[in-house]
Amino acid sequence: METPTPSRLKSARKAAGLTQQQLGMALGMEPNTASARMNQYEKGKHAPDFLTMKRIAKELDVPVAYFYCEEDILSELICALGKLKKEEQIELLNTIRINKL
Repeated sequence: METPTPSRLKSARKAAGLTQQQLGMALGMEPNTASARMNQYEKGKHAPDFLTMKRIAKELDVPVAYFYCEEDILSELICALGKLKKEEQIELLNTIRINKL
């Protein structure tokens, strides 16, 4: 199975309204190499290390887990949950735990 990271990265970047070069430069890459490097990540030719992925996630305002989740619906849930305040996440988790029993 292929990793979901490249396609998720591209989707999140586009949703944020950034070009590959803009995202790369926001991460501190040189302007003349930013687009090519991000393109390699989105094509799956190279994979960013976890710390770089965390920086990308922060820049795109998505949880880093979004990029690694295999199931599409679960990745969307991760994004939605990531937008909630910590208290709301805890409340929802407790509700799910109670209803599971």
